[in-house]
Amino acid sequence: MMGGRRAQVTAIRRKNGEIELYELARRTPAPLGWLKKIPLIRGIIALIESSASGSKHLQFATDRYDLEPGEEVEEASASKLQMVLGVTAVGVLSLVVGKSLFTALPAFLASILFDGTVTNLILQNLIEGGIKTLLLLGYLFAIAQTPIIKRLFQYHGAEHKVINAYESGVELTIDRVQKQSTLHYRCGSSFIILTIIVGVVLYSFFSYDNVWDRIAIRLMLIPAVVGLSYELLRITNALRDIPVLTYLGYPGLWLQKLTTREPDDEQVEVAIAAFNRMRELEDQPAKTLNRSSPAHDRISSVGS
Repeated sequence: MMGGRRAQVTAIRRKNGEIELYELARRTPAPLGWLKKIPLIRGIIALIESSASGSKHLQFATDRYDLEPGEEVEEASASKLQMVLGVTAVGVLSLVVGKSLFTALPAFLASILFDGTVTNLILQNLIEGGIKTLLLLGYLFAIAQTPIIKRLFQYHGAEHKVINAYESGVELTIDRVQKQSTLHYRCGSSFIILTIIVGVVLYSFFSYDNVWDRIAIRLMLIPAVVGLSYELLRITNALRDIPVLTYLGYPGLWLQKLTTREPDDEQVEVAIAAFNRMRELEDQPAKTLNRSSPAHDRISSVGS
């Protein structure tokens, strides 16, 4: 999936070898538009939007991959608006539940294992951050062993290769794209690491009486952690060309060693198709883009 400022495009390779595209115009509802300009709050809005749109693209890939040539997805009895809202709700709910669990479990483990022996608040938070990091790395390593996730991480690597090639001015051919790195400085993996670091610092300003207070405080601080991490990510991206400050993005690059894999040529071809179509849509006038996608999405094919 490739995303620009005004359009997102997902490309999949069907079982018959054909590459199929799903185009989604990026439109922010008016009430949220001004919220996206407010520091701290805009990070939360961006994360919710990303989760919602990602669910739509994932639903497209799930629906279309197994279809036979010429076969179409069966229309459900619910209206398209209801289906879109349902997919969006699932994506946002998954984000909330996942983030809450990943926040509460390390706090619980740290309290059970170390609260009786470690009294320094900062050290307690460092231990909690360490547990959270180990859980994250262990989770990523475990799921990366499954064929479906390994393939997903290969496509992640293909996305990065294409973007690296484009930003380096390299022609987007399979051979030349394959020579690029699977790591990219602006990947969302950096955001995950930053939430752990920001959490360690922010939690140090709040004391607690027991394990349940600790978990409750962590859960209430999730919006603040997300907002601050997003702002810090913007800063690290803006300063990545400064020799010393470029190291701020290295933890995210290290994490990508787990979340990306070397793709094959067919996967790179799919990533190139998605990127080229996204660039075409980005170059269209806004009015033209809106007219071409009256229902906010469109499916097309680029052949096999």
